[in-house]
Amino acid sequence: MTIDGQVEKGLNRRVHKTSTGIRGLDEITNGGLPAGRPTLLCGSAGSGKTLLAIEFIVRGVMDYNENGVFISFEESKEDLYDNVATLGFDLEALEKDKRIHIREIALSAQDDVQLGDYDLEGLFSQIGFVIDSVGAKRIVIDGIETLFSSFSEERIIRSELSRLIRWLKDRDMSAIITSERGEGAYNISRHNIEEYISDCVILLDQRIVEQVVTRRLRVLKYRGSSHGSNEYPFLITNHGISVFPITSMTLEHEASTKHVSTGVDKLDVLFDGKGYYQGSSVLITGSAGTGKSTFAASFAKNICESGNQCIYFSFEESEKQILRNMASVGLELKPYIDQNLLKIHAVRPTLQGLELHLLSMHTLIDEIKPAAVILDPISNLDGIGTLAEIKMMFIRIIDFLKENNISSVFTALTPGRGIEDASEVGLSSIMDTWVLLSNQLRNGQRERSLNIMKARGIKHSHQVQPFEINGDGIVIHQTNRHT
Repeated sequence: MTIDGQVEKGLNRRVHKTSTGIRGLDEITNGGLPAGRPTLLCGSAGSGKTLLAIEFIVRGVMDYNENGVFISFEESKEDLYDNVATLGFDLEALEKDKRIHIREIALSAQDDVQLGDYDLEGLFSQIGFVIDSVGAKRIVIDGIETLFSSFSEERIIRSELSRLIRWLKDRDMSAIITSERGEGAYNISRHNIEEYISDCVILLDQRIVEQVVTRRLRVLKYRGSSHGSNEYPFLITNHGISVFPITSMTLEHEASTKHVSTGVDKLDVLFDGKGYYQGSSVLITGSAGTGKSTFAASFAKNICESGNQCIYFSFEESEKQILRNMASVGLELKPYIDQNLLKIHAVRPTLQGLELHLLSMHTLIDEIKPAAVILDPISNLDGIGTLAEIKMMFIRIIDFLKENNISSVFTALTPGRGIEDASEVGLSSIMDTWVLLSNQLRNGQRERSLNIMKARGIKHSHQVQPFEINGDGIVIHQTNRHT
């Protein structure tokens, strides 16, 4: 898979890499961090440096059978135990099993040195001992700025940092060195030296946009390897770090020839009697009250009836409200929730930023691996991003779903003036199938109708088809097929 269109096959064959095991990070770095070399991890307080570094060590043990050492200049061993317990990592147990070793090195006042011939031989001896004690292949040195905080001369800092990095390379250690971000927009690390002598530099950032906290990751430098150069949002979840490589998707996914029912028999007839393509993206638009959610719920029910899993992302109604409303039109969804076939994830759009919404969806989809996904309605996200941002974000989530052959239905509210409003959603052109619902006043009553605006690769009706929603669900009154 390429990142930002930069990577060609075979480009990185000479670069040996160590997989981090961190979701998304290995993809962005095209295979992991440089093996046997140091990586500098910079960021401000609270950006997630220590948690990412610890996960690098834990994943090494759990996923790749590589033991690790964690050197801390700031936090105690007990604090580290507690801090990562919420991520599901039992550091104490891993230490007892001699898979990792956590070493606290407290620098006292008498250790302060301003000038002279000070060197790190004592530190090297300590680190070398603990590496040998567990046969470590990975190491983290957390808070390197604390070690050098007493040095006033840049030449000493550069000299000793260079010695430390050479020493780690000689030991063939895949290392992460964390450092606080320096002051000023252009200072990456505290001493503004570390990034120049490190083989790989990753910057973590935490920012607040419209009262919403967003964490982002960027690979600033990677000697001998191309990499994703954009900023990537990431979450700290109860499963660890999840990075969303939002610009890594390419148009290389398979195009399935299998079909999946829409959940409405007579609607299947309008699609040449076959329904949607499996793994395709479907957009259902219409004004308020046209039945968008009912069509989406009908599709979800059909997926679950076939024994497959479906995730229903709701940005408007709670789970209980969805279950009540759908039951009133004959769509009983609760049994499928009880069978773990249907997962309704209801969240307010303003809870977090647009990218983090998509990262949360990406993470849940990756965990459950459903056959189908519903997003209802995506138009509710327009208050947390521009139209261009919304379109770009959904292009990425659509590509992710297609790569995993997951069928998807998106609903969107349009103001109600007709076909021209549907284009305002900004997504109709990138969808495989587009169904437009209408609700017009005729003879003193509202009449619903649907029109299949497009269905790539499928013969479909071009007629406007009237329908109603009653206690038996969706009833389409005409099934004439004109292609």
